[in-house]
Amino acid sequence: MESHGCLNETRNTAMNATRFETTVETMLPSLLSGDRAAVRTLVARALGSGISAEDFTEQVAWPIHEALHKLNRHDQIERISFNYATRLLRQVVDQMQLAYVRSERNGKRVALFCGSGENEDLGGQMAADLLEAAGFAVQFAGGGVAGDEILEETSRRKPDFLVLFASSASDAPGIRAVVDQIREIRATPDMEIAVGGGVFNRADGLAESIGVSRSARTPMDLVRTLQAPAHATAQAKPATERPARMRAVA
Repeated sequence: MESHGCLNETRNTAMNATRFETTVETMLPSLLSGDRAAVRTLVARALGSGISAEDFTEQVAWPIHEALHKLNRHDQIERISFNYATRLLRQVVDQMQLAYVRSERNGKRVALFCGSGENEDLGGQMAADLLEAAGFAVQFAGGGVAGDEILEETSRRKPDFLVLFASSASDAPGIRAVVDQIREIRATPDMEIAVGGGVFNRADGLAESIGVSRSARTPMDLVRTLQAPAHATAQAKPATERPARMRAVA
């Protein structure tokens, strides 16, 4: 009986994965063409099939977000198509967050920043929305915030976590500078720093080289990462132990 249960669970997982992939493949062309009616229909159909709003964001909206970034980065789509898609996808993400199951407040505060591009801002919003639904108190400032402003804000608010999520490759030097300054001035010694998404998914070893205590690949992975006890996460490495080389970002 136990083996049958495991087999059924494996089949259900495979079926769900296929369903998510199909939804992504079907929705992406409608987003790129700016077909608002078609996107609404596809979203309604997906939710009507039993997909939760949280799963839709993690398994459909986030993969589409990453695909758009890759297509745009490699000049494989026109700017107008990128604009259509990102604006329509933001509408979808706004719709999803209204349907999230909300947990009781957990007493943890998050200051979240992201890359300055439209797509990075959308990725940061997904993370902020899911963290808030999971019980965190979130301040989401988006991108384009200078490092000294981030330092001032964290010193003033003293959040439990500073999250730098969905950043672009051009943001990496600034992130490293912010992390180093936070360590140097120690104005918020109890604050942990987490990174993820964006360039951190594309450059092996970048998070480790910066020396942050937590990292995540997707918005829901970020939720789980921040929910984990401190001892269960990778601790920051001293500068002398940081890897000297990383794979180049594509």
